[in-house]
Amino acid sequence: QVQLVESGGGLVQAGGSLRLSCAASGRTFSRSAVGWFRQAPGKEREFVAAISWGIITTGYADSVQSRFSISRDNAQNTVYLQMNSLKPEDTAVYYCAARSQIMAWARGLSDYDIWGQGTQVTVSS
Repeated sequence: QVQLVESGGGLVQAGGSLRLSCAASGRTFSRSAVGWFRQAPGKEREFVAAISWGIITTGYADSVQSRFSISRDNAQNTVYLQMNSLKPEDTAVYYCAARSQIMAWARGLSDYDIWGQGTQVTVSS
């Protein structure tokens, strides 16, 4: 079974950048779409970005469009989330998730069946 491990979180000043990584172990991301979600304290987990398998398409939440970029390196079994122009409201625990053997990305939490443990991103003002 695939296990997902996020890394790259940390503390950054507003306007700064971070790159999150989501590495798959156990099995590969083969034929699986991958998404990033986040959960701020006291709020529900929300969709951030996602990427398909095969013919690459991507989707973003309106709040991160043009600031965040998702990509994948299938040879490395890793999906990345490049986050630029970070804002204090981007502070949250960021999770990656995979849709096992489903190539198209989706926005819903229930569309994903494998989740990582999360990585904290804190943006100071």
